Amino acid sequence: MTTPDHHTIIVGAGFSGIGAAIALDRAGLHDYVILEAGAEPGGTWYWNTYPGIGVDIPSFSYQFSFEQSTSWSRTYAKGGELKGYADRCVDKYGLRRRIRFGMHVAAAVFDDENDTWRVDLAHGGSLTARFLINASGVLTVPKLPDIDGVDTFAGVTMHTARWDHTQDLTGKRVAIIGTGASAVQVIPEIAPKVEHLTVFQRTPIWCLPKFDVPLPAAARLAMRIPGGKTLHRLISQAYVELTFPISAQYYTVFPLADRAERLCRAYLKREVRDPVTRDKLTPRYAVGCKRPGFHNTYLSTYNRDNVALVTEPIREVTPSGVTTADGTTHEVDVLILATGFKVMDVDAVTFDVTGSGGVELADYWERNRMQAYEGVSIPGFPNFFSVMGPYGYVGSSYFALIEAQTRHIVRCLSQAAHQSASRVEVSQEANDRYFAEMMRKRHRQIFWQESCSKANSYYFDKNGDVPLRPATTFEAYLRSRRFPLRDYSFSA
Repeated sequence: MTTPDHHTIIVGAGFSGIGAAIALDRAGLHDYVILEAGAEPGGTWYWNTYPGIGVDIPSFSYQFSFEQSTSWSRTYAKGGELKGYADRCVDKYGLRRRIRFGMHVAAAVFDDENDTWRVDLAHGGSLTARFLINASGVLTVPKLPDIDGVDTFAGVTMHTARWDHTQDLTGKRVAIIGTGASAVQVIPEIAPKVEHLTVFQRTPIWCLPKFDVPLPAAARLAMRIPGGKTLHRLISQAYVELTFPISAQYYTVFPLADRAERLCRAYLKREVRDPVTRDKLTPRYAVGCKRPGFHNTYLSTYNRDNVALVTEPIREVTPSGVTTADGTTHEVDVLILATGFKVMDVDAVTFDVTGSGGVELADYWERNRMQAYEGVSIPGFPNFFSVMGPYGYVGSSYFALIEAQTRHIVRCLSQAAHQSASRVEVSQEANDRYFAEMMRKRHRQIFWQESCSKANSYYFDKNGDVPLRPATTFEAYLRSRRFPLRDYSFSA
């Protein structure tokens, strides 16, 4: 049997990859390398640098439980601060020397004869490893719109995930396509600078204000005294848990979202003066069907004289602007695509994965629907683990997901080391049992309200499934520590 280059390859140096690497080191599994397409660590917070970018849950929850910052400047940190936190984690835990930057992974193929993964790089060459961890995330590779002529626009075109900071929007006629989470943050930032901003909306988004304020000196000091960080985090975690895992995953038990919709409607009425614009901005689906926005000035931006909201469908993009179905052409200088990312798609994994017997992961999900045991492992794909696989994420802090899933992965790899096993694979029976459990419990989720069919939400995949785990953060935490290792086969 051929000896691989490394015990483990981690794809991605965002927070998922950082968390996976730290977990491996803590378990004594030091022979790993991290392959990162970008020039720096940070993942989402490296690639996404658009104006106004920030986290949409409190900073105290958006961090590792074992590496809590005492220097957050705001209740909701901005993108640069989160990128700085990633850099500090990389340096503190000695990961920088283990990361190979500029390494875009094109494909990974499992070698049945040697129980190894061959990872092919886009620029040429390959590496091999016994185990492969997909930590590439879902908010890094932009999803381009399927609009005729979008590549013919003669002006400046940029996606929010690839913002061009050399472009000065001052005095320009700007169009932005999309009103999702990124657009909610960008629009209020650029509206005061541009000559005119045209927002093309396909589906409106529910929006709520957030308590986003600079942290006073007393709060920053409190984070530095014994127990201070823990108290901040507990309060923050309780808020996060209440606003998504409990209200969305247990909607039929705790219909808290119904009250949230009343708050959204009241906020919309208070913020937007023109009743016609207000009606255009009012979703026709229930709160929770689609990821809501959280912003204090997004809605009021539509009161500006230089901002126009267009809800007529786009027919095509021309060299000079955007033409809608009614024949109107909106001439612009800059076209911004706020069209999000591939999240719940079969090709959401950023590289091609071919498992045992030549089975491709995208084809497997196409035939069997998206599924993964505990959101981590897939039968037929030995020695392959995902941090954000189908039915792993409960919707709370992404760091809670990272810590739970990396604990699951490390349990498998430690057991493999204990048994001197070269092949680790989840059984079909265990996978089927878990998928059946997900189907059995999903009826209580918020996503199955009748109006959700109108939401155009990325929560739903092409089969109409929502591959989110119907559980609380605490349930996921326990499962990662108690799932039966017998659900896997360990063989030499």
